[in-house]
Amino acid sequence: MEGEPTAELIRTQLRRLRQNAGLSQEEFGRLVHFSGSQVSAVELGQRPLDRFFLKRADEVLNTGGLLLSLLRMAERDGQPSWLRPWLDAERDAQLLWCYHPTLVPGLLQTENYARAVIRADDMLSDDEVERRVAVRLDRQAVLGRAQPPKLVTVVEEAVLRRADESFRGIMAQQVGHLIRCVERPHVRVHVIPAEVSTHVGLAGPFTLARGADGGWIAHLENQLGGTTIDRDEDVASLVARWESVRSEALPHRQSVELMKEVVSSWS
Repeated sequence: MEGEPTAELIRTQLRRLRQNAGLSQEEFGRLVHFSGSQVSAVELGQRPLDRFFLKRADEVLNTGGLLLSLLRMAERDGQPSWLRPWLDAERDAQLLWCYHPTLVPGLLQTENYARAVIRADDMLSDDEVERRVAVRLDRQAVLGRAQPPKLVTVVEEAVLRRADESFRGIMAQQVGHLIRCVERPHVRVHVIPAEVSTHVGLAGPFTLARGADGGWIAHLENQLGGTTIDRDEDVASLVARWESVRSEALPHRQSVELMKEVVSSWS
C-alpha cells in the first residue's frame, strides 16, 4: 500500500499539518507517543502507516479524523482488483443477503473472531493480519450509517458451536455480539439447526446485494479470493439458492433463543 498515491497523500498531509501546528518531529512525536525518528520515518515512507499513530495524529492535530479516513481510502485502493466491484456494491446496497456454511459472515464478526480467522492463514505476516482485520472492521461501518442496508444472514448451528477450550472465549463474545446485532431493526440472523444435515447452501458461501436501482449483484468466496457475479442468469440462480437456504433456517425468535442457548451451554 505504501506506493499508492493515497498513501503518499497521507504522508504529505501529515507533514503539512504538523508544520502548520508549529511542531517539530520531536515535539509531535512526544504528543503521539512516538519518537522523532519514527515520525520522520513515517513522513518519508520508510515506516508503514500505522492506524494507532494516525488516530493519535488526528487527535493532536484536530483534523476531524482526516488522516484515518485517508488511510481507509488507501486500504481500499490497495484491495485486489477482483474485490473492488463487490466493495462498491456492498457500500451502496439497500439489501444484503449473506450465507456462509463455515464462518460467521464478515460484516458481523467481532475483532477477535476476525483476527483468529485471518490468522489461520500462516502465510500472512502479523502486519498483514492486522491490516486485513482493520479493513474487515471498516467494512462493517456500512451497518452504522444513517440509512443502513437491511442485512439478513443465515449461519449454521455448527458454526456457532465450533469452540474448543482455547476458542470458547472468542466464540462466546462472537455469539453475544450476534445477539446484540439482531436487536437492531435492520439486522437479522437466522440459524440452520444441526438436524438439517444437507441443503444446497453447503456448496459454498455467497452474498447478494440489491442496489437503489433494484438490481442485484452477488459475490462468491473461494480459497484464492472471490468472484463478483453480475450476469442475470447467474444472479437469478443464486437468488433461488438463497430462498432455499433461508427456508431451512429457523425464524428470527427461535434463532435468537438458539444463540442464547449456545452461550449458556458454555457457562
